[in-house]
Parts: sequence; structure tokens; C-alpha cells
Amino acid sequence: MHNKVVHRMARGLRHTGAVVMRFNFRKVGEVEAGMEDASAALKWMRARYPDLPYALGGFSFGSRVITRMGCEAARARYLLAAGFPTRFGPADYLRPCATPKIFVQSTNDQYGPRAEFETMYATFADPKELHWIEAADHFFTGALDEMESVVERIGSSFQ
Repeated sequence: MHNKVVHRMARGLRHTGAVVMRFNFRKVGEVEAGMEDASAALKWMRARYPDLPYALGGFSFGSRVITRMGCEAARARYLLAAGFPTRFGPADYLRPCATPKIFVQSTNDQYGPRAEFETMYATFADPKELHWIEAADHFFTGALDEMESVVERIGSSFQ
């Protein structure tokens, strides 16, 4: 997975001692196929590291997939969603979700504009956290270092 945001998220988590796996979805935009891909990746990781607690993290479309998957399975320690897109439809599954949810958003995200995201976020169940990063766009342009540091702090708080 060679996306700069995903790479920086993974590196931030690795700095906390976490085992991290990045992968590509077969079809971005198709949540059901994304859920199958993420489930297969999680199954592989759980077989390899059965005794380690785990969290789920994703960027953009991946953040939609992991939040849905994590709310349905409810065994992850936390869900880390970066660049959560509000424009991909409703996220009603987050209203009753008791799994800790942490969102990292760019202040200028064209796929999850601040006002739209804040309205949607207000409906999500606790526990939840929101971290705004002053960045130029959805890809955290000009603020990747800060985004990575925030992810590292989040990961450290769950160690």
C-alpha cells in the first residue's frame, strides 16, 4: 500500500511497538467487497498474532470499512479513522457503536468537509474522539508530520 497517508499512519503506529499491516482493497468504493478484504486481512493477522490485542485503522474509504467492521465485530480495542468521508453516504452504524472511535480529519477535507463531519460526528455513540489537523486537503497535504504524530500519540495511549 503506497498511499502517503496510510504509510504515515502505519509508521506512527509502528513507533508505538504495534504490529501493522497495510493492504490494497480490490475495489475501492464497494463497501461489501472492502469488508471481505479487511476481514481476510484481519483473519490472517489474528492467526499470526493470536495473543496480541488489535485495533483497526483506515484512511478514506478504508476508514468507512474499518468503522463498519469494528462496530459489527466489537472486539477491536479501538477504531482509528483518518479522512472519514461524509460524502460516501450515511454512517448510521456508528450511532449505537460502543467500540472506541478516534477520528483524524483535515480541516480542509473535500470528501469530509468540517461542517458536514461535525454534524455527522455529533450522532456517533460514545466513546469517541476527534482530532482536527490543519491541512490543505483530504490527503493532509502540508501536515503529514503532524498527522503522523497524532496517530503515534493515539496508539501510545492504548498501549
